[in-house]
Amino acid sequence: MPIRGLRGATVAAENTQSAILAATRELLQAILQANPSLQPADLASAIFTVTEDLNATYPALAARLEGWMEVPLLCGREIPVPGGLERCIRVLLHWNTPLPQNAIRHVYLRQAESLRPDLALQAAGLLSAGEVPA
Repeated sequence: MPIRGLRGATVAAENTQSAILAATRELLQAILQANPSLQPADLASAIFTVTEDLNATYPALAARLEGWMEVPLLCGREIPVPGGLERCIRVLLHWNTPLPQNAIRHVYLRQAESLRPDLALQAAGLLSAGEVPA
């Protein structure tokens, strides 16, 4: 079975444990909702990154609190690009699935939609998969 990459990102309201966990849980739940056949048992691993202004907790803790006990999880720091999105949490899921890559629904919430406006437009039904925004 192939492994597919599934991406997501969001922004925490502030650098507190509760805000980071809430934003991450919301993101993971939105990913599961957008990809109904996804089950945590089908994940080979998950990599979370945060911008340098988030250090109050690990976003992977939110996955554990959601019951992702068997999924190998890793956290890291995002490259501090000048002018980059602040308080950003990103995730890359490695999903064992027979679905083709173009059937995977990536999820970008809050200000993180600016990272992939094409995917935000697709989610809203305003752009077809593979179509480039004007």
